[in-house]
Amino acid sequence: MNNIGLILSYDGSRYHGWQIQENLPTIQGTLQNAARKITKEPVNIIGCGRTDTGVHARHYVATFKTDCTIPIDRVPAALNSLLPRDIVVRDATVMVDGFHPVRSCIKKEYTYVVHNTRYPNPFYANYAHYHIGKLPIDTLQRAANHFIGEHDFASMRSLGTEVKSTVRHVYSFDVVDTEHGVDFVISANGFLYNMARTMAGTLLAVARGAISPDDIPEILESRDRSRAGATAPPQGLYMTNVIYR
Repeated sequence: MNNIGLILSYDGSRYHGWQIQENLPTIQGTLQNAARKITKEPVNIIGCGRTDTGVHARHYVATFKTDCTIPIDRVPAALNSLLPRDIVVRDATVMVDGFHPVRSCIKKEYTYVVHNTRYPNPFYANYAHYHIGKLPIDTLQRAANHFIGEHDFASMRSLGTEVKSTVRHVYSFDVVDTEHGVDFVISANGFLYNMARTMAGTLLAVARGAISPDDIPEILESRDRSRAGATAPPQGLYMTNVIYR
């Protein structure tokens, strides 16, 4: 049985997240239906993480096991012929048997896109968060730097999936000045539920002057969700990279 790895990109605007939900369109469910049609087997798709309703992915990794003998170089085209245009399989590879898209992962990267021109752009409505007011890049980067390292991120998550520990290691958090606003680019060994969106929302609170950049260490130490910024809306968030050992 082959362990097939897929790299895909998707627009999450009309989906209720990655994970299969009964009677609701999801990325996993749509991809799994296509994979079952080309293999003619009851395959199960496993993804590298859960993305929420409206969240996008530029680089996402999934796997499925199959006895189907379709040549691996034909798998992307075969799947794409059955998938809607907002989900695209970009590559397929036969993986080693022990590879798992979650357990083998050592680093994930998310990018949160903030649109900050004079007026909102209607074409960004589903793909960026519109922020009114100045975005002080240096101040935001100073705040972001406080997240780097190993911390307890309980104050940066929403209640949801239970986890054994709320400690995570953030490797980098870059505030990137763009033509239309800023990108918050965050890499870590793992993310808690809504962690990336809450970190983005906290930086936007810094931009408004509601939180000082140097308040971040105390907010993390408090483990108090109410002291952080609001959870930023989902449409600005993209999974942008996944690194494996």
